[in-house]
Order: sequence, then C-alpha cells, then structure tokens
Amino acid sequence: MTSSRSGAPTGAAGLAALASLVADETRAGFLLALLDGRAWTAGELARRAGVAASTASEHLGKLVAGGLLTEERQGRHRYVRLADARVAQLVEDLAAQVSPAAATRPRTLREAGAGSAMARGRTCYDHLAGRLGIAVTDALTGLGLLRQDTGFALTDEGVDWFEGAGIPLVSTGRRPLARACLDWTERRPHLAGVAGAALCGHALSAGWCVRIGSERAVKLTNTGEQALSHLLGIPAETLR
Repeated sequence: MTSSRSGAPTGAAGLAALASLVADETRAGFLLALLDGRAWTAGELARRAGVAASTASEHLGKLVAGGLLTEERQGRHRYVRLADARVAQLVEDLAAQVSPAAATRPRTLREAGAGSAMARGRTCYDHLAGRLGIAVTDALTGLGLLRQDTGFALTDEGVDWFEGAGIPLVSTGRRPLARACLDWTERRPHLAGVAGAALCGHALSAGWCVRIGSERAVKLTNTGEQALSHLLGIPAETLR
C-alpha cells in the first residue's frame, strides 16, 4: 500500500478508504446534512440520524480522521462541518449518481413536502441548487453571461453583471470562478464556484430567499422574485 508524505493512503488504497467512509448509511446521512454549509453539533446530527450520541461520535471521528470533516470545540459542544468545497462537490456528485427510482419514497406527507421543497430550491454547500439554481444558471447562460459550451465560464459581460448587481467576486485559493455542479434532482448542472457562492450568499443576505425547515431547502421571497425578474428576466411563476 502506498502512502503520501502525510501518512494517508494514496492510489487504490486511498480510493478504497474514501469509499468506505461514504459507504455507511449513517455517515452518508451526516455528509448530506452538512451540505447546507453550516456547522452542526454531534448531538444535532445524532438526533437527525436517529442514532445514539456515542454512535454519532464514532462515525464523526472517522469522517474527521478521513479528512472529509473538520471540527472545533466551543465549551462542551463539538461542532463539525464539511472540510471544504471539494468535499461538498464530491458528496453532491455522488448523490447525483443515484437513480431516481432508487430513492426512498416519502413515508409521510411531511416527508413528501420536505422533498418537494428541496427539489424546488436548496443550497448545495454554498451555492443554489434545485429548480431555483437551474433557473438562475439557465438565465445567466441565455443572457450570454455564462458559457457552458466549453465548460462553465463567466464571460466578460458576466463579470460586469455581478459587479453591477453589487455581488463582489472574491477569488481565494485555487477555487474556479465558475464551475458546473451536477444537480441531483434536476440531473443538469447548476452554477458553483466563486460566482455560485457569491450569488447564493447575496441572495440570502439580501432577503431574496430564506431557509425553511431543518434541511437545506430555501424559499424565494417576493423580493427575490422581483430581483431575479429584473436582473435576469426569470418569470416569477417558474420559481414557485
């Protein structure tokens, strides 16, 4: 088995180790929950998964050791979040490979409603997904602000549009300005990367959309409908 300088397995062994982390249903559920981009306590994740606190702690320890999560402690509380945007992309891409027919049918009206809300609009780590994310991506493309023919890339007009809309594009590290992320409900790519994160952050801070429920679902507000209609020409009825 080969290893990196840090001691972590590489090559086939590293891939197998990574796959084993995601293969457990409880750990996979934790990763999906953390796609909301926020930090969760171990207790919150345990209650969400319906497992004992000790069981959740054991699973979280493996995810942290495997580099998929980071943790910090504040007093008695242990908070965890996805390690970075690359982990979020990995989780979302894997979720998109699951056949719709393989998805578990909702057991209650509440579950059905939550699933419908997630499909309508949600956050994928730090960018918009679901029908809302696809509508925004399609509108940017249709206006010539985003190119998809040679991979996702903002045009010069697109960069100007973000500036004109008061949405600063702050590039840090090696994260691309625009990146395609396969939407697991729509089976089409939506906008991620620096631009996707900036747009989502602005949408939440400006009150264009608000989080609903305990999942990643977001709901477009009247202010958001007006803003997207004005800035991108998206008909309000297509977002409801």
